[in-house]
Amino acid sequence: MKKIKDTRKLKLIANKIRQDIIKSLTEAGSGHSAGPLGMADVLTALYFNVMEHDPKNPGWGKRDYFVLSNGHICPVLYATLANAGYFPEAELMTLRKLGSRLQGHPHRAALPGLETTSGPLGSGLSQAAGMAYGLRMDQRPNRVFCLTSDGEHNEGNIWEAVLFIAKNKLDNLTAILDRNYIQIDGNTEDVMPLDPVKEKYLAFNWNVIEIDGNNMEEILTALSPAKRLSGKPAMVIARNVPGKGVSFMENNYEWHGKPPTQEQAEIALAELEYWREKIVAGEEQ
Repeated sequence: MKKIKDTRKLKLIANKIRQDIIKSLTEAGSGHSAGPLGMADVLTALYFNVMEHDPKNPGWGKRDYFVLSNGHICPVLYATLANAGYFPEAELMTLRKLGSRLQGHPHRAALPGLETTSGPLGSGLSQAAGMAYGLRMDQRPNRVFCLTSDGEHNEGNIWEAVLFIAKNKLDNLTAILDRNYIQIDGNTEDVMPLDPVKEKYLAFNWNVIEIDGNNMEEILTALSPAKRLSGKPAMVIARNVPGKGVSFMENNYEWHGKPPTQEQAEIALAELEYWREKIVAGEEQ
């Protein structure tokens, strides 16, 4: 897929993805809002600038692999894949409907562009580790990107994967931490404190990069060098605003696992349209 280097165009795509998230969640009447909105910038950067992939040939042997460990934020992955051309955008309106390919958690065999089935939190980084290790054994240059949430770092499986990846020096793997400080029961630091997370990963012998996960320039700067680091795996800590772009959702954990009503969606879409006009005018968020 041809890579987009113009950051303004990338920001406009991220805004479009956010609007698609709101529309699909409203149509579904269920699903997660805050996390998908927060990660729209990172997913846009990956699929439209960083990763090697081909929507017309999802099984392309030279593609990079993307693993969504926190599968409940799949509305952002679905919207990204649709905007990239993996399936018709109109299908986004079938989210969570009976018989839909767009299930509440991604199912690998259901949709082109999905590399794994995700749902049980804490499993994705181990899946990504297996992929990266296999690619290393086969001496293939493909890279693996894994998005993992801060809440799922409560799971012991995450830390087993962190040890395995560092031990085997899987520098063909880049993990991205969705650091939004919310989970379904409240603030992550109240439920099970994770900070200082940077120091934890450094202690486990990873390269660590901290960024503003809603700043496109920072995202691109971090992910591109992360691909070239050698000898250690890379962890990109993306501190982001859950519910980004919708004022009444931002930083509110109550939006972790619920969709907007029709009235709330209209307000959300109006706000996102306001931000789209700001981007067009060069007055970015």
